[in-house]
Amino acid sequence: MKIDLRSDTVTKPTKEMLDAIVNAEVGDDVYKEDPSVNKLEERIAAMFGKEKALFFPSGSMANQAAIKLHTQPGEQLIADQYAHVYNYEGGGVSFNSGVSCKLIEGYRGMITAAQVEASINPPDFYHSPLTSLVCIENTTNKGGGACYDFEEIKKMRKVCDDHGLGYHLDGARLWNALIAKKENAKQYGEVFDTISVCLSKGLGAPLGSVLIGNSNIMENAIRIRKVLGGGMRQIGFMAAAGLYAIENHIDRLKDDHTRAKEIGQVLNTLPFVTGVEPIDTNIIIFTIQGDEQEFVNEMESKGVYFYGMGQGKLRFVTHLDYTQEQHEYFLELLVSHHTKKTVQSI
Repeated sequence: MKIDLRSDTVTKPTKEMLDAIVNAEVGDDVYKEDPSVNKLEERIAAMFGKEKALFFPSGSMANQAAIKLHTQPGEQLIADQYAHVYNYEGGGVSFNSGVSCKLIEGYRGMITAAQVEASINPPDFYHSPLTSLVCIENTTNKGGGACYDFEEIKKMRKVCDDHGLGYHLDGARLWNALIAKKENAKQYGEVFDTISVCLSKGLGAPLGSVLIGNSNIMENAIRIRKVLGGGMRQIGFMAAAGLYAIENHIDRLKDDHTRAKEIGQVLNTLPFVTGVEPIDTNIIIFTIQGDEQEFVNEMESKGVYFYGMGQGKLRFVTHLDYTQEQHEYFLELLVSHHTKKTVQSI
């Protein structure tokens, strides 16, 4: 049995999603003539109560387009030190937009309104970059799937309003936060200027992210997508997968969260595990004694794949393709690994 817990990006389309892909009505999206794409964009814009949405091939491209919409070269955005836009988008903030990042040491990838306000450069002090954008991530990837308190999100909105800053949400795993916190998409649409949401993580589509905002900020989004190389033709096949995903795979995210918490409960009973970070959604980050690569290699020999993050820290991610059968086997495997280690030490 192969169990892949490296990421929720490793999923494959379900049979029903494949049927939706095969039967999709398509056209040339560069001409905005793909009916499946148009339907997806209209559907997600309505979910968030925004005027416009635009389909992108990847979450990184959607985030990079949003940053470009909000900023001018030489300006600066504020983000947590764990932010995906800083750590995992190939330096695109500086390459694509000529923008620098002021990084804040938050908690599990989450920052506060007070920290944001303290990080804004004085606009009349021309020796420092002009602060123009606040970018937060919910849930946080490197922060272990942590979810923001929505009240803090609203406080940051006020700071942005008071200082004339844009407010962007990297919502790659926002669907997980909505389920975990029992929130709804319109709450987020009311607060943020732009939001990117991913279809190829927890929702299980093969590709695609959508950038959402009102018409004034989104006016040039399609031009920026073109400049970044994101023009697509009969991409309605993938839009159909996204439509199927938002109609059928959002509520089931609670299963991923439950299994993640159950993995955490077992990890907390194992003596070689020195710490398990709080588990809000589908990401488990923990630390162990001894050689982490040895543990990774041993689990891989048993058909379980996951990442070591360095310094004794490891990560599991539950997802659509991680079944209950796999889950029960994996929990037993973790306990048997502990038993084996105990016998070896006697």
